[in-house]
Amino acid sequence: MSRVSSEDTTRADRRLLLLVGIIVILAVGPTLIAVTDLLAHPPNSVGDGATIVALTFMTALGTIIKAPIRIRSTTHAITWIEAAIVIGLAVAPPAWVLLATGAGVGIASAIMKLPSIKTAFGVSKNILVAGGASATALAVHWQWPPVGLTELIGLLGAIYLVAALLDDLLAIPVIALATGTRISRQFLNNLDLRLAGFGVRFVVALCTLFILWADPRLLLAVPPLVLSLHLAYSARIRGRTEQQAWQRLARTTDALNVVDLDNVLTTAVTQAAELFSADEVEIELRDGGRTVRGGTGGITFDGPTGTPTDVDGTVIPAPLEGHDRTVDVGMLRLRFRGPVQLSEREQYTLRTFASALCTAVRNAQAYAELARVADEHAYAAAHDALTDLANRRHLLDEGTEQLSTRHADGVTALVLIDLNHFKEVNDTLGHAAGDQVLVQVADRLRGAAQATDLVARLGGDEFAVLLRGLPAPAVAAHRAETLLVALHEPFELDGMRISVEASGGISIAPSSGGMAELLRRADVAMYQAKRAGQRIATYAPTRDTADLGRLTLGGDLPRAVADHEFVVNFQPIVDLGSGAVTSAEALARWHHPTHGMIDPLRFLEAVERSGLLPAFAEAILDQALIAAATWREAGFDVPVAVNVSPRSLLDARFPGSVLARLRAHDLPPDRLVLELTETLTLSQLDVVDRVLSRLRDEGVRLALDDFGTGYSSLSLLSRIPVHELKIDRSFVTTMESSAEAAAVIRSTLDLGRSLDLDVVAEGVESEPQRRALWELGCVAGQGHLFARPMPSGTLLAAMQRGSGGRPGTLAAPLHDAGAVIRLNQNRRQAGRSGADRLPHLPA
Repeated sequence: MSRVSSEDTTRADRRLLLLVGIIVILAVGPTLIAVTDLLAHPPNSVGDGATIVALTFMTALGTIIKAPIRIRSTTHAITWIEAAIVIGLAVAPPAWVLLATGAGVGIASAIMKLPSIKTAFGVSKNILVAGGASATALAVHWQWPPVGLTELIGLLGAIYLVAALLDDLLAIPVIALATGTRISRQFLNNLDLRLAGFGVRFVVALCTLFILWADPRLLLAVPPLVLSLHLAYSARIRGRTEQQAWQRLARTTDALNVVDLDNVLTTAVTQAAELFSADEVEIELRDGGRTVRGGTGGITFDGPTGTPTDVDGTVIPAPLEGHDRTVDVGMLRLRFRGPVQLSEREQYTLRTFASALCTAVRNAQAYAELARVADEHAYAAAHDALTDLANRRHLLDEGTEQLSTRHADGVTALVLIDLNHFKEVNDTLGHAAGDQVLVQVADRLRGAAQATDLVARLGGDEFAVLLRGLPAPAVAAHRAETLLVALHEPFELDGMRISVEASGGISIAPSSGGMAELLRRADVAMYQAKRAGQRIATYAPTRDTADLGRLTLGGDLPRAVADHEFVVNFQPIVDLGSGAVTSAEALARWHHPTHGMIDPLRFLEAVERSGLLPAFAEAILDQALIAAATWREAGFDVPVAVNVSPRSLLDARFPGSVLARLRAHDLPPDRLVLELTETLTLSQLDVVDRVLSRLRDEGVRLALDDFGTGYSSLSLLSRIPVHELKIDRSFVTTMESSAEAAAVIRSTLDLGRSLDLDVVAEGVESEPQRRALWELGCVAGQGHLFARPMPSGTLLAAMQRGSGGRPGTLAAPLHDAGAVIRLNQNRRQAGRSGADRLPHLPA
């Protein structure tokens, strides 16, 4: 924003006084010469005295009769003095003309009560003009009466041209300094009007001299001629002035169409100062108590309302309000150093300008508010709401940009930090206390990081720090150690001191793979540190088992999803008593073109980190639902169970995707079972509760897989709305030799009955295990005893063939049909549940 200080204004005033002083000093010489000549050749008759008086009167009248133009508090005028000087040179000696010119201008200035500096300037300037015209007359041998009309016109034109040029050369620099404009611009302003004025006055002088030459009695026609020309010329000047004012108003309102408030105020101040010829323009805004002041040179003050100004004189206010006057954003004030009264046209222009400025200020304020809201949204989209750190998205964007310039900006590394056993804080003290700990962790990491580092929270208790511009890879380990040391001291929490341990993984930017690979490697290193009981580990390719022996499976994932390389096999779940198929679990496999069939334990982690999880999950779900629909059309209404990644449950769009696939395959929601694993994520995040609740409310059945192996199975059941529990195979395998395993199975079955949940035993490998589970009250099971995972068509053929000629079964029943079975009290509910789950068999 442009600024003009009061010192600049004072400096301009000094230059103006200096220039006027120089003109006054220059006028002293011609004046002394004229006085000396007058003393040497004094008037010797009454006629000579009358001539001097007439010349003085004519000059005074030419000064008073003028076309006024107001600039700021000063009114500048175009006078008829040059015509009076030229006419005087025809009838009197040059000395008389020069002294009469000075006396006439002085008398007129006194009559008009002009300030002393203006009087001095006017007298001195016109003495110099008269002196220049007199010198030209002597140079061209001007004499009266002329020999002929051609001589009259030629000599008079030369004299008048010198007088007009001198008048402009002396007046324009002074006016430019007084108005704060450039001399070149001031010279070009109204040039056509000035030239026209010179022509009119030359014609008047020529006509007057021609009349004197022809017949002095015709001089009576000169005053009406001069008056008519003066009125016409004055009207022309006023018309041009108003036209220029409207044009400037149009340009000014157009210039206000900007969205930056500072630019609006700067434009308004500078344009208003020029538009109204004001010495200072002040804009006071109601909102924020802000006031700006300035002139044609720019803003001189921008600060709080109430600060005094150094411009005293006339103040003309204009409220900044809309056309309907319902909105008032502030006040516009025009300040002049002297007395000024705006014309009716200027008052209307001021109201129009104030209304346009009101609209511009409101638009700029509205745009600023929109920009502020947009910035807030952009900031919120890139930062974690709890800790105000960068979020995963911001980290990935910044990291990707950094890696694109890493060769010129040093080494880039990533430190991934995970809090150990943080769940204990949430479970013991509550999530509010856990949030406080996370905020303190964020503050310590932010304090320990350097200015070039980017600290981010990826979610839950996982943090990351992007190290940029490292001089060498080895420096990353030292910087990571500094970060983890910052977390070593206990945290203060409501008067308690809580110690939180952390593990960190370091990865150096790879040559390929980008930010996703850098993050994956840091994650691998962090889990290496956890498994080794270390605080920090640096990624080592030789220890990376997450990518199938470093065969870059992660890079093959996009192709695998696009080419449908993921296939689904199905392992049936059967009724332990009857051997009938009650459902089937979908198990994904990767049919890699080079490495063959790959187990999900070897690629699922890479899928979760690749960003392809939604596409992968949809592909597996589609295959599972197609199989269920095929079985149903063949007469086997067998539900299908699909394993769900915990990360899918963090996506609020996941339920909608599942329900859309069910509708696409025309399957009831209860024909789908989503199997969930016990993870910390499930017990920590409310978004998981909302996702699961919506799925259950829509009719999708939920099962808790590997029950009993997690950290807090019972606490999970209080939050997760499941329908089914699946006993982990490790308990089934050891139930015959381990009393503890048998006790876990028995307690799980009792829990299922008390909560009205179905229970499925995994890993049933032998008939003794089947019978033992049945005797304990377990109704359903799956395992190699019944079938290994197989394609959907193979399973359909097995169900159609059946066991012992009974379609829909895969094993012989434990008891013959119609046999009387003694059921203990613990099995009554189990038997009822098993009967309810028998599939609809074909006739």
